[in-house]
Amino acid sequence: MIGRRRLSASAVVVFTFACVLALLVAPFAGGVARAAEKPTVTLSKSQAGTGGSVTVTGSGWRPKTILMILICGRSEPSRGVPGGTDTCANADGRAVTADGKGHFEREVPVAEPPVPCPCVVHVSTITGPKAEADAVLQVAGHSVEPLPQEATGGRLSLLTDGRLKGSSGLLTWFGAPPARELVFTVGNVGTSPVENPVFQVGTSHGVFAPQWEEQRWRGTIQPGRKALVTLPVDLAAGAHGDYTVSLKYGGKVLAEQSWGVGRPWGVTLFWLMLCVVVPAALFRIGMAVVDRVRPGRTTAGRRGRGRGWRMPELPVWVPRLGTSTAAHAQPRTSSRTRTASTLPWFTPDNDPGATGAARLSVRQEDTST
Repeated sequence: MIGRRRLSASAVVVFTFACVLALLVAPFAGGVARAAEKPTVTLSKSQAGTGGSVTVTGSGWRPKTILMILICGRSEPSRGVPGGTDTCANADGRAVTADGKGHFEREVPVAEPPVPCPCVVHVSTITGPKAEADAVLQVAGHSVEPLPQEATGGRLSLLTDGRLKGSSGLLTWFGAPPARELVFTVGNVGTSPVENPVFQVGTSHGVFAPQWEEQRWRGTIQPGRKALVTLPVDLAAGAHGDYTVSLKYGGKVLAEQSWGVGRPWGVTLFWLMLCVVVPAALFRIGMAVVDRVRPGRTTAGRRGRGRGWRMPELPVWVPRLGTSTAAHAQPRTSSRTRTASTLPWFTPDNDPGATGAARLSVRQEDTST
């Protein structure tokens, strides 16, 4: 008993020590894991001229993620790309896919962005959760201007990722414009209230650039407060496929949300029915016209109305119905003879018709004598 008590006591001490050690190491392990998950970008050289190339290496990205590499102006790593992809050399961008460990390496041609430097190599995800990273690049020969000062006072920050709310109805199945509501939460991290902020909502199909539309939200957000914002999102009639809804405020893209729109099969069904019904109706009309103008189908009533229709005359050698000549006339037999000939179960000797006729003839002879 004493040995068992000592063994159990030592086990309790070891278990307690292991729990305390796990509690002490867990925050550091979580911090290391989070640091490892943060995507990073490095360049083979920090300065290059137009026409050259630079090798971009990344790590910490989500495995098998498709990334887009762009050279953007009027940007820096601490502020990102405030003007969005409109400030980037989109025509010279390159796509790359991260490997199973989240690493990639891609050579990118150096091109001048449409706005002055400072410039960065901007890497962002195309599919999956949004992630981005920047690295400073000096484009030789390109103009450089100071970055615009950040606006003081009221500043809005996105607190929750945007989501699309709503569903498609029966009219959308027949080609009506799909509609949703973009719902998100913003907070005022500035020192002054923000009244009636103007957001930009963009919709893009596939790899095409988004089409932006300004929408004003009515309301006031006080400093340190947050508000739930709902903005309508509409597409063109008959739209279908994979769309991306983007939200921009103050020249910076805040959120992106994918939207899969189903094909309007009701329109396809309508055209199929139209292709069947119209030929059938034309066939019926054509058959009615042919039946009306065909000369062999006229009637005596139409001739009496003076429309000029008449039956075609038959040749002379065809006998007319209802008329007979001496050459074609056939001798007619009496009904009694036809009856007698049609009764095969009577013989000529016991035929009641024949016996009656014989008796009648004998009586007539007796009276005559």
